[in-house]
Amino acid sequence: MAGDRHLLWDLPTRLCHWLLVACVALAWWSGETENYDLHQWLGYSVIVLVASRISWGFIGSPHSRFADFLVGPGRLLAYLQGERARSAGHNPLGGWSVIALLLLLLLQAISGLFNSDDVFFKGPLFYAADVTVRDVMGQVHEVAFYLLLALVGLHILAVLYHQFWRREPLLQAMVRGSASGREGRSAPVSGWRALLIALVWALALWGLLQLAPAPPPMMW
Repeated sequence: MAGDRHLLWDLPTRLCHWLLVACVALAWWSGETENYDLHQWLGYSVIVLVASRISWGFIGSPHSRFADFLVGPGRLLAYLQGERARSAGHNPLGGWSVIALLLLLLLQAISGLFNSDDVFFKGPLFYAADVTVRDVMGQVHEVAFYLLLALVGLHILAVLYHQFWRREPLLQAMVRGSASGREGRSAPVSGWRALLIALVWALALWGLLQLAPAPPPMMW
């Protein structure tokens, strides 16, 4: 019914958001401490989470769908010039930053599948590529990391600006699902759909990794 209040961010969207936050932080720590087994599993998790979130952007709850908050250049420019955002969720600039973050995370995680520390650790797709592809993927993994750091930093600054300067309860809405002035206009869909999507992507990734060539036998 028109005027009913609903969750702005459904549970799958919030879980995906905070799990990605945890995965990125732990991936940085595990890379710095050379805990590559954990680093690898975190990479798998990021791939499944991002792929699931992209799928949810098409068949998920109304306010989680990309069509709800992605706009063209004209409306983006109008927003930057002071026009009020029409979506109850992300504003036009925030919406495109979500896309950039998701794509960078996916690029970072996929490129890591081909990586090696040149000593003990080799990614699961290391032997599926030639030397040139491995080198390119290694460079992509490094560059994407710094781009991701910059974008995450900008994202945090933007959230703090809207949270404390403009008094918009973004953090409360991303924790509880809604907050004063941050309610949804449409009811969310069942969370079971999101679980099924995540399971499908996890199985697809597992199947891909099973097809990866085995390491060559050790020569003593």
